[in-house]
Amino acid sequence: MDRRAFLTRSTLAASTATAIANRAYAAPQSSPRRVGLIGCGWYGKCDLLQLLKVEPVEVVSLCDVDSKLLEECADLMASRQKSGNRPRTYAHYRDMLAEKDLDIVLIATPDHWHALPMIAAVNAGADVYVQKPTGVDTLESKAMLDAARATGRVVQVGTQRRSTPHLIEAKQRVVDEGLLGNVAFAEVCCYFHMRANKNPPIIAPPPHLDFETWTGPAPMRGYNEVIHPRSWRAFMEYSNGIVGDMCVHMLDLVRWQLGLGWPRRISSVGGIQVQTESIANTSDTQTATFDFDELDVVWTHRSWGSAPDPQYPWAAILYGDRGTLKLSVKRYDFEPRGGGKKLSGEPLIELDKYPSDESDVKDWKMELHVASAIRGHMRDFLNAVDNRSKPVADIEQGHISSASCFMANNAMQLGRTLAFDPATHTIPGDAEATAALKRTYRAPYQHPAG
Repeated sequence: MDRRAFLTRSTLAASTATAIANRAYAAPQSSPRRVGLIGCGWYGKCDLLQLLKVEPVEVVSLCDVDSKLLEECADLMASRQKSGNRPRTYAHYRDMLAEKDLDIVLIATPDHWHALPMIAAVNAGADVYVQKPTGVDTLESKAMLDAARATGRVVQVGTQRRSTPHLIEAKQRVVDEGLLGNVAFAEVCCYFHMRANKNPPIIAPPPHLDFETWTGPAPMRGYNEVIHPRSWRAFMEYSNGIVGDMCVHMLDLVRWQLGLGWPRRISSVGGIQVQTESIANTSDTQTATFDFDELDVVWTHRSWGSAPDPQYPWAAILYGDRGTLKLSVKRYDFEPRGGGKKLSGEPLIELDKYPSDESDVKDWKMELHVASAIRGHMRDFLNAVDNRSKPVADIEQGHISSASCFMANNAMQLGRTLAFDPATHTIPGDAEATAALKRTYRAPYQHPAG
């Protein structure tokens, strides 16, 4: 399609997405929705606490293979939910879902445990809010989409940039108004020093952690202190590294802002080039190009050195022939080319309305600037549940953004550009690359793609 058609379609898609994200939410007057959480660590608590602030749901079930985290979360929910009830606790998600009494299931496990619980939850009749990325490989992610569509359940992916108030504002004021003009290039980046740089010895797992079940379908490797509870992304066995963690957010942000679908071609270079002493096996330096024909989106991460722009160390930058828009979780700035009115915005902080945000930051490491975005994402999810419609970060959108990042790692490992066919979910003419779209599961676990 020509550039004018691209811009028209992008603006229409962006306007629609903004309208969905801004819908008002009215809690139902019937009995409280029954909610379960799988994965009671850091973000599981953050998501659940924000859901409770949006609607007085009843958290009836919690699941985690770490009994310490599980009991901690159960005590927290008993103190925070309206009923004061302490949720039931489970060591395995299959036992929790076997009750078949949950309206909503939240999933905040490590990435390699996203697909199987999500598929099981929709098959048990629940609507699902699942953290990003969708699984760890492209066909696993596609199986999640297929399960949601087959069951008719609503699935929202935790790419909450689509529900971030100041980023919605940026879209309305800049992108939807056409202030960028023709957009033919975007940068997405992360320069945080977030890669694990330790090299600890192999030790026995702590007694409160069922490491065998925690490992699940991933390859079994010796336990070390980096793995649990928050640094498992240092290992490709459980994740897709910084690309799967941080690029998925920013690529999804660009796709949403500009109304983009699948990239036609994906290439990537990088590896472990500086931090060679770490036990981590994820890249410390990587560049990936997502080619959307008339628009390239280029990702860069470095877990060393400094960011080119200190105000935008994790960001998306849209370049138009009429101006430039910088976007991050903490601000946005639009600068028109050749002079004119600059525009900017900051996160919505709602301590006056939600004073408990302050204690959640202190006690549970919630990010204050993200709290309003999570609440907006939860409201959008609940609206979609009520209307049996697609949420703003529907599983299909999550699948596109996540699988594109997975394939960036595939492209880096294979050393060549991948031309993906979304209709067949293959790399035509490249059997090796097509095979790489599906990881091998550890027995006796069965990959959901067959």
